[in-house]
Amino acid sequence: MAFAACLIGLPASLGHAAPVHGIAMHGDPALPPDYKHFSYVNPDVKKGGRISYGVVGTFDSLNPFILKSMRTTARGMWDPEFGNLVYESLMVRSRDEAFSMYGLLAESVEWDDDRSFIEFHLNPKARWADGKPVTPEDVIFTFELMRDKGRAPFSIRLNTVEKLEKTGEHSVRFTFNDKGDREAPLLIAFSPILPKHAIDVETFDRSSLALPLGSGPYKVKAVKPGERIVYERDPNYWGKDIPSKVGFDNYDEISVEYFLQDNSLFEAFKKGVIDVYQEGNPTKWARGYDFPAVHSGTVVKDAVKSKLPPVMFGFVFNTRRPVFQNAELRKALSLVFDFEWVNRTLFENAYTRTESFWQNSALSSLNVPIDARERDIIGDAVNKIDPSVLAGTHRLPVTDGSGRDRKVLREAMTHFQKAGYSIKDGRMVDASGKPLAFEIMTQNADQEKLALAYQRFLAALGVRVSLRTVDDSQYQSRSQTFDYDVIMKAFLSSLSPGLEQVRRWGTQARDIEGSENFAGVADADIDRVMAAILAARTAEDFQSAVRLQDRMLLSGNYIVPLYHLGEQWIARNKHIGRPEMTPLWGFQLPVWWDEKAQ
Repeated sequence: MAFAACLIGLPASLGHAAPVHGIAMHGDPALPPDYKHFSYVNPDVKKGGRISYGVVGTFDSLNPFILKSMRTTARGMWDPEFGNLVYESLMVRSRDEAFSMYGLLAESVEWDDDRSFIEFHLNPKARWADGKPVTPEDVIFTFELMRDKGRAPFSIRLNTVEKLEKTGEHSVRFTFNDKGDREAPLLIAFSPILPKHAIDVETFDRSSLALPLGSGPYKVKAVKPGERIVYERDPNYWGKDIPSKVGFDNYDEISVEYFLQDNSLFEAFKKGVIDVYQEGNPTKWARGYDFPAVHSGTVVKDAVKSKLPPVMFGFVFNTRRPVFQNAELRKALSLVFDFEWVNRTLFENAYTRTESFWQNSALSSLNVPIDARERDIIGDAVNKIDPSVLAGTHRLPVTDGSGRDRKVLREAMTHFQKAGYSIKDGRMVDASGKPLAFEIMTQNADQEKLALAYQRFLAALGVRVSLRTVDDSQYQSRSQTFDYDVIMKAFLSSLSPGLEQVRRWGTQARDIEGSENFAGVADADIDRVMAAILAARTAEDFQSAVRLQDRMLLSGNYIVPLYHLGEQWIARNKHIGRPEMTPLWGFQLPVWWDEKAQ
């Protein structure tokens, strides 16, 4: 049943708050109502020219909002890295604040202290690319369409909404139910909005290469399925002068080129076919840029220190498999990974070991003992947390770098024994004599190299590990359906974690295909901690709840944490300019420009 929309006037039952220009998860947004632009843009940039991005993979759809094309939609349509070129949201996030949002399709917003509702006042100038206005009916239509035909997380946004209604010519209000939390209004604010008059509801959930209609700064110019998509700037883009868009969308043309392998992408960058290349391999960063364009200065290497917590990258145990439901076994398997050997042998000691989901921030549990707020949240389940994690003294073992550190292997063996395993005839077996064996699924040569090292470490204790490297389409299919024993994944961290934690670790996400709960976690105590994160009203309560989440995940040993870099690395053709300031979130490609623009 669709939500009812009140089409005339303002319902008498609705309360009012003062309209504001921006909202923040905690506290107030940093920028004042009369701000002119974000701090990390060049407001005087000369627009024009072009840029060419490169990615590894393929695409068969221009619809990023459905399950069938979740991993195979052309980049740039709705894209946190290259920018939301075609579709837009009601508000836009500042990348120099933890979680603050400012007006985009909505020029102002109202909400109350309890966040029981949020009301958006659309900018009367907002237009679709065909010139028709963006309306409250479009907003209502979009959320109902996503609920019925979209993929997570868009499909679940209305789960927290009791009533969605039009409250004026340019206004629409979301009233939340008892499932609503402190983050729900902000998630509504940055959800995509689609044109009601240009969408075929019946076919929306099918992959399609039909040219889309959006309200964003670019239109699709050309499509070569699986190989290239080209966007051209819309000269009539409605929002080019609003403060949150000043300094963005600086190219007349943006192309995204697809490659089957990263080596091919890098070669294209070296030849100038691709304009920017993000590097994550320390050996290649140190030694692989010895080519003419670098020597001549045509290619520039940039490195910045991000102010965000590092990405949590590691081997993920699929606890849907009975063997991995044993927490002691997961602990034992985690201890066996010899980071020092890997870092020295494979990466010239370029990496730092990751030991917290929010390392290097006030949200991390490292060096911070559990506080009273955390104890109030967790209650008796505090006994599930490793004592060293409670004390903040938890550290992963530091080995001698030999790949067979006897001291560490003895510690791991202690946990294998607690889990009911022992070594017989050179094999690790359970109490019934069944050998411990599993498969690691990888998707590229770099992952395979790490998996081979892990296989070697585990073999020293009689654990048999097989490897399977699959192509991109098979990898996406199997990961979406949780068809693996162990997989390698990277979990982005932020200074404002929220509902994405539920998608990654929540019981409700465990059996939803396409969800990010790759570990298959279903723990009522973790659910309770995540609820506390979403309900926190003060920065102190929020920090305590996130630190507790960190402790629960570390104690659960769902992941074998690997490593992170202390910097972001990116190489660019010198004619691609960028602002001097790098914001809290690191490099922001949508605010770069072409120096050759005329």
